[in-house]
Amino acid sequence: METFAPMLLHRVMVVKKKKTARVEAVVLEEENLHKLIASLSVDCGEDGIRQVAQTLQSCLELTEPVQQIQLIKKAGSQLEALSDEQPDDALLEACLHTLALVFTSLRAKNPLRRTIASAFGSVPAWLQERTVDCLCSCLSDCLSNSGSDKYSHNVDTINACLDGFPLGERCINKLLPEVLQFLHKGLSQYLHQNKGLAGRHIAQAQLMQSCLAAVKTSMLVVQRSQETISEVLQAEQGHCNVEDTLSSLLSCYIHILTDEEFIQSVQSTAGMAVVLMIRSIMGSGDEVASVVCSLLHGSAQGLAPAPQWLKERCVSLCTSGRLPGVSLYLCHGVLAMLSWKGALPGPQWEQLLLLVPNTLLDLDVSVKESSTAMVVARVLTLWSSAALDCLQGETQPCPPHLQQSLSGGSELHQHLLEHIYSHWEHPLDGVRHQTRSLFRNLLLLHQLTNPSTSDPTKDSYITELTQSLLGLEWHMRGKYGSLGCLVELYGAGHLLNIQPQLPSCLLGLMGDQNMAPYASDLLERLFVSHKAQLATEAVAAGTTEDWMEPWHGTWVTPLLQVLCLARLDQTTYILDYFLPKLLRCSPSSLAHMVQALQDTPPCSTGKGASGSRGQLGALMTCLRAARAQGVVPSSEEGLWGGLVPLSLLQQALVHKHDQVRMDALGLVCETHRSTEVLTLQEMDLTRHFLLPNLNSQSPGVRQQTVSLLKKLLCRANDSTQLLQKRQSQERDQEKKDRQQHTIQLYKEFLHWLCVRLLEVLLPGSSFSKCLMSLHLLCLLGQFFTFSTGPDVFALGEVVTSAHAQNVLYCVASNFLEVKQLASTLLPQLPPSAVGLQVPERMCCVLQAALELSTSTKPFDSVSAAHLLTLLLHQPHLSQALLHCAQQQGLDFQPPSLRPQDSENLLLELNTRAVVQFLLCCLQSDVLRAESSLLQAAASYPLYGRAHCITAVLQHLNTESLKQTEQWRCLVSELIAVCYRMSDVVSPVVQSSSPEGLIPMDTDSETSAGLQRILQEIQPRDTNDFFNSARELDAHHGDDHTHSQTTHTPSLNTGGEGYRVTAQMVLVCCWRSMKEVAMLLGQLCQSLPLLYTNDEVQTRPGLITEEQVEGVGLYFRQQLLQSRHRGAFELAYVGFVRLTDMLCRSGSRGLQQLPAHWLSEVLEEVKSSDSTSKLCATRRSAGIPFYIQALLSSEPKLSSCSLLKMTMKELISLAMPSVDRNNESSSVPQVHALNILRALYRDTRLGENIIPFVSDGMQAAVLGFTSPVWAVRNSSTLLFSTLITRIFGVKKGKDEHSKKNRMTGREFFTRFPALYPFLLNQLEEAASTVESDSGQVKLHPSLFLLLLVLSRLYPSPMDGSASPLGLAPFMPFIIRCGHSAVYRTREMAARALVPFVLVTQVPSTVHSLLQKLPPEPGPRIQQNHIHGTLLQVLFLLRSYQADSHRPLPAGNGISESLSQRMWLASRQNSCVVTRGAFLDVLVGLCGPKVSLLEDSQVDELRQRTLSILMDSDLVISDPSSITRGPGSTQYLLSLVRVALSASMEIPELWRAPQLTTQLLTCLLQFPQYEVRELALQGLLRRLQEEEEEEEKDRRPQWLEETTLSNLTGLALHETHPQCLAKVLQVLCVFSSSGELLWRDGAQTLSQEEVLLHLLTLAQNSVHSLELQCAALTLMSQLVNSDPKVAIAMSCFAQWGALVCSCCSEEQPVEVKLMAASVLVNCTEALLTNPHLPLGLFTTVSLWRSLFTLLQDEDHEVRDSASDFIANVPAPLLSKEMAGVSVCPPVALDRGMGLLCRLFELWGQVPAGVLTLTEWLLGDKDDNDEAVADDASSLDEEDFLFEKGDLNLWAEPVQWVKLLHRHLTSLIPTFKQSQHPGAVILDQARLHTLSAQAQTKALSSQQALDSLPALPQFSCTAEHARLTLWHQRATLALDVLERLK
Repeated sequence: METFAPMLLHRVMVVKKKKTARVEAVVLEEENLHKLIASLSVDCGEDGIRQVAQTLQSCLELTEPVQQIQLIKKAGSQLEALSDEQPDDALLEACLHTLALVFTSLRAKNPLRRTIASAFGSVPAWLQERTVDCLCSCLSDCLSNSGSDKYSHNVDTINACLDGFPLGERCINKLLPEVLQFLHKGLSQYLHQNKGLAGRHIAQAQLMQSCLAAVKTSMLVVQRSQETISEVLQAEQGHCNVEDTLSSLLSCYIHILTDEEFIQSVQSTAGMAVVLMIRSIMGSGDEVASVVCSLLHGSAQGLAPAPQWLKERCVSLCTSGRLPGVSLYLCHGVLAMLSWKGALPGPQWEQLLLLVPNTLLDLDVSVKESSTAMVVARVLTLWSSAALDCLQGETQPCPPHLQQSLSGGSELHQHLLEHIYSHWEHPLDGVRHQTRSLFRNLLLLHQLTNPSTSDPTKDSYITELTQSLLGLEWHMRGKYGSLGCLVELYGAGHLLNIQPQLPSCLLGLMGDQNMAPYASDLLERLFVSHKAQLATEAVAAGTTEDWMEPWHGTWVTPLLQVLCLARLDQTTYILDYFLPKLLRCSPSSLAHMVQALQDTPPCSTGKGASGSRGQLGALMTCLRAARAQGVVPSSEEGLWGGLVPLSLLQQALVHKHDQVRMDALGLVCETHRSTEVLTLQEMDLTRHFLLPNLNSQSPGVRQQTVSLLKKLLCRANDSTQLLQKRQSQERDQEKKDRQQHTIQLYKEFLHWLCVRLLEVLLPGSSFSKCLMSLHLLCLLGQFFTFSTGPDVFALGEVVTSAHAQNVLYCVASNFLEVKQLASTLLPQLPPSAVGLQVPERMCCVLQAALELSTSTKPFDSVSAAHLLTLLLHQPHLSQALLHCAQQQGLDFQPPSLRPQDSENLLLELNTRAVVQFLLCCLQSDVLRAESSLLQAAASYPLYGRAHCITAVLQHLNTESLKQTEQWRCLVSELIAVCYRMSDVVSPVVQSSSPEGLIPMDTDSETSAGLQRILQEIQPRDTNDFFNSARELDAHHGDDHTHSQTTHTPSLNTGGEGYRVTAQMVLVCCWRSMKEVAMLLGQLCQSLPLLYTNDEVQTRPGLITEEQVEGVGLYFRQQLLQSRHRGAFELAYVGFVRLTDMLCRSGSRGLQQLPAHWLSEVLEEVKSSDSTSKLCATRRSAGIPFYIQALLSSEPKLSSCSLLKMTMKELISLAMPSVDRNNESSSVPQVHALNILRALYRDTRLGENIIPFVSDGMQAAVLGFTSPVWAVRNSSTLLFSTLITRIFGVKKGKDEHSKKNRMTGREFFTRFPALYPFLLNQLEEAASTVESDSGQVKLHPSLFLLLLVLSRLYPSPMDGSASPLGLAPFMPFIIRCGHSAVYRTREMAARALVPFVLVTQVPSTVHSLLQKLPPEPGPRIQQNHIHGTLLQVLFLLRSYQADSHRPLPAGNGISESLSQRMWLASRQNSCVVTRGAFLDVLVGLCGPKVSLLEDSQVDELRQRTLSILMDSDLVISDPSSITRGPGSTQYLLSLVRVALSASMEIPELWRAPQLTTQLLTCLLQFPQYEVRELALQGLLRRLQEEEEEEEKDRRPQWLEETTLSNLTGLALHETHPQCLAKVLQVLCVFSSSGELLWRDGAQTLSQEEVLLHLLTLAQNSVHSLELQCAALTLMSQLVNSDPKVAIAMSCFAQWGALVCSCCSEEQPVEVKLMAASVLVNCTEALLTNPHLPLGLFTTVSLWRSLFTLLQDEDHEVRDSASDFIANVPAPLLSKEMAGVSVCPPVALDRGMGLLCRLFELWGQVPAGVLTLTEWLLGDKDDNDEAVADDASSLDEEDFLFEKGDLNLWAEPVQWVKLLHRHLTSLIPTFKQSQHPGAVILDQARLHTLSAQAQTKALSSQQALDSLPALPQFSCTAEHARLTLWHQRATLALDVLERLK
């Protein structure tokens, strides 16, 4: 029997690492110790006893615990050896007394205690009674003389006596009354103490732990003393002492059970204790079950069999109003404390077993807290296990009633399944896990109660269950676990027979991150089970044929298809979750996969998605997974057992697709063993991969690359250690040399890697490359260190001073991650290379840091903080600071350093010096800011210094400071300066509109006026906006300005010009507030607290209680009064740090502050009105943040009393009431709604907030009915938050996605209060909808109700008699469809769909259609008709999507429609309903496979066609066309009918002869919407046919007339969208062959068409779609016949147009089109040996292609890199032909290819000069050099400067690439210089030389004029000038070589 099962509150599936108990020495009071040693020192007695006494004496004199354990063990063995002849002397008594005393004085879980118990256990039998007496005496002393502080210690001691210690157990039995009395006394004391601990969470938590221990121990005592208790109770028939004690204990248990203040684990244990007590007193007969049943029922009637005193105690549990938790914990007690194994003792037990689940299911609806739902789920699972125990253990047949109740299909079974279906999607994974276990147990119960039907196909219950589960939506997570249970119990064959497509279906779900783990888990169960089944069948059949073939066919083939053809993002999780499991199950399948992939021909682009990985990618994926699983042979025997050629791997490592590259790298890096040696091939492959892949824009790819290379470096490190170990043990010299050679290869590889990574950190390198490089360098430092000494690899040797400086300059990067990584790496580099220990260098860096700390650019202060942190370890820092202070005239005295000071002291002193220096600067800055905030904002914003102080303090270990007194003074000064800073800037952030405070004004003249505004806006504003607006007096303002300017200090002091923008002032203010908050938060959180508690001595610390409370009040003021979001959000971050610290502090006063502040602020909110200082706009500004921070400091596992109290208050305030109907009185309601919204959004409150969701939803819906706008606005925000909280974050763009929905049963089970509320509200709203008068009556909350209801859907598993069914909602939703508001009708139609089960759709549609009028009449309500038609339309669409089968026969739908065809004809005057009816007809007649029977649909199509031919669309007499609202929608509905009949399925409409006529009508219709929809349909149909058939065949429905209509439209269409669509259609035609252009009767020549298109493309910049279509079509024509184009002058213009489309500032769509054009013309134009375009245009196009390859958008780069695949094979090396490569490789190869083409064209001289021009840069750049140099002074004035647009391109690398290819082209040029060859253009050469020299000179001068360390002070300018200089230098180098 299970003794007790304490509840798991938290996560369920957490495996905790077992803590090793700490060994502590024996600690006794001095007096006792001396007495004991004296008693053991008596020199008498036998030798054996004397030895024991000496051993114990030595033990007591020692202080080393481990030695004490050894001595106790020795004493134990000495006691064991004593013989019973030993006399009864005092020394033996002293020995036993010593052991007993030590045993009772030790702390819990001390191993020494276990050792003493073991020593006692080994005493000889004759001595045992005396030992027990000794132990009893000591224990009795402890229990009788203990104060309340010793309770928990004594409880532990009692526990230890019962923990596998027989003598201890005898001792407890002997002292039973005393022990029970002590436990009762302790528990009573705890119950009393608990009342006075409100708000003191830590003390409360400790009390709960003590209480739990006491209850558990008392249970243990009662359990172990069962017989003794029975004897005592029977012996004294009347009244007895033990009876009283047990009665008192039981009353304590009952008190805990019924008191909500106790946490669940204690209450749950008390529940078990109650049941245990009843069992202990009454035995285990039928009477016990009867008593427990009556307790569960809550009735006192069944208590009769119990003794009188027990009855009296239990009656208090049988009250009617008891908490639902009582039944729950009693159920748990019943299952845990009563024995359920084997046959049940009697009918009452049977009744009890069936009563428990019913009691729990009744609780299901009343449970609100998720943690309680978790307990219910666990107890239900526990019950199912108990029921299984009963059935499995029974020898005689199971009682028929029990068997019937537990078998599948019974009422109880049905209710339990309903519980499972409503909880399997629960947000707590523990509940979901328990639900799955319950489902499995129910299946087992069904199996046990029906042993005859073991075959699932013969078991109708299991077959139906399986089919209904498979029929559910796949987005329901619970479905997977349930199917997994069916697989486990009935085999995979059972599911595969019912649904053979299951594997493909599950693989299709692997693209969704949320579903992938569930799908892969089910897949694993299926394929493992299927393999075992096939193997068993093969053995049974005795066949030897390959039974793996069908297994591969079922599981591997679909996998390979998905891997090759699906989009990459859909296959990521297959690699993570599925493939490794498949290979683990069947390692031999790898060979099958590799073979299958190498045998399949490469897939055509038509089939696979454009983003698919193809065969190569799939091969890499499979090999990678196999190698990581250890399935592939290790690389030491050749490259993975020769499975894959090296060239294939090289291709994959630079493949265009990220995931293919990652898989290939994974194959190289990941191994099953971390010590596997790196081969030379693997190192070469890594070299091949590294450089092209360093600059990756995708964070995911960067993360994967770093992670994989980390594995490689880890392997190198581990295998090096293994090689060194082998080397030291190896005797064979040859093997030793081989191992030494491998280590040498490692060294070369690591040096190469280190140098390459350091080389790329140049100024101008892209953010992504710096980030990746620094990450990898940090890993190198982590695994190998950059030492320069005699290390194995000595990486420090290759780090030069220049490398280290580049890393240092990375600290100036604008990107935070780069700064952080550079700061982490710098201390690891060799100090000699970094050079900070050189005083001059250090002073330089310090000066730069101090300047950056006052920069107006926010990210500069972060750089300053990093630099200062780097300098903290330098011994000369304080002298350098002193020097700076003297220069600035500051009063600063640094702490003095002594040479012998330790590293820690140096760090402490340096930190103090830096903080002190910054504090001095900050104090003087604040002083100046107090006189002029404007000047501060412009020249020394305060936030930089404060940020640096916070950052420096973070690196300090505050617990071990030496100079505490000095630190205390410093902390006081810091807090004071923070308050002063805040006072200076708070007027701005607390003004009613901080963002709009200061006129946006860059003119220095008017900045004086800013001062006046700052004077004006002292924080006086209130919520007056509710009552009156403030007006400004213009005249007064003017005079004021005039008088003010006379005495405003001039800002042009010191010859420097300031431009103060409003942005600067605002940023200065809110960032200062942010830094104050962060600094105060940091001080409170990290500094030790100085406090005194009652009698305890003062605890030393650096910050006092008063200071902490002051900081709290400061935060309170900021959060409640700031109005700038940046300011209060960051004050919140600081305040959270403070509240965390308050909760954990030892000070009682501080612990109670959050509760006190909370009640204060709630009171303030309650009494707020329009004059209150609390901000009621801006979503209540900081108030929600303040309350959030206070609540989230409450421990999650406490009783959450603060949260409950707050929510109760807020919800009562948020609910509408009669006295809150005007704007002034509704302020508290607005605040309450805003605060609730913040609390529901707060993830840290987690599931604790769920019980209040129902109330919040009611407040939000009712708030919509308020007459006050502010209330309605806040209600809207609250409502949207609750929708997200209930249904989850939107998992896609589709607003109506099924992923964010819930079954009605689950929704109303979790939020039962919403069922009657929503139903009543909907009824009320629906009653206002019916409006015969046509007047619009819009109920305020109708929209919200429909929105919530449209997120629910009926569970196909719902029972028909469900108490929370959705049926009552349907009539009201249908009635809402009659609304006069179009949007409401649409919402109602959407909301109705989920309420109708798929099986009920036909009957519902039929009944809706029957409500439509069969003929026109006078009193027809068009709104009603429209609403009904929309509902029919939405229902049919959902049926089509979900059911995949036709409507059942005899549904009557086609007859109903036929009778009402007048609604689609001219007889119906309303075009809106005409259109809606046509939409219904299209839904039924449009698809190839209709929902209706063939005969019915044929008749409908003919009638629809006659309506179409008689409609405005065909008889287009302009006078007869209907105009007015809805006419366009009606025409578009007609177009859909026409498209279906003419183009999509003309043969089924039996109207092929009408095709041309209908298309002509559509294309020539006057309204553009009709033409546009028709062209869209045409385009879609053409693209589908292009995919389905060969390109050359023209569709049957396409005749010359239509083509001529299209070309005519292309020449004359005026509407841009329509024109673009026409051109797109023509693009599809022209790509499949020659296209004849006609304009009426006239045929146009190619030249005319090209000219027309060119004009169109040039003039259509306003329409991207049109421009792209025109240029694409034109390019297709040019490409197909370049000769025609050359004959024309427009060719150069076409080239120029394409080039202009490639520039950086063009929209992405245009650049993608240009990339596609260039890729398509690669073969015909760019690489044509005859240069059809001429050299200039061809080279321009190449230049544009290279620009696109360096574009910032990765799609553009990827698209452009496809040109490689179109290059003629002879121009490329063999392994590169037709391979997709990543853009950096494509750029390099493209450049090489252009150089080859110059040779081929015989244009090397011109080519060399052109490339040199590219190298030197555009002429514009040269002119800008000087201009920019002059303007660089102004750079500081702009707060947020815009850097380069392109963060990916790296001009530095592009310049190097050009230079490399140029230098390889020059030798070719020199060889080609023979008579008759093309000669160099000398004039052009001279011009270039002059330009290069000028540029080199000007850039060098500009660089020289920059200040010291320009990398920090003007980073962008320095990078720009360095690049110019490099361009000029390299160009001069090339020109020199040419000479």
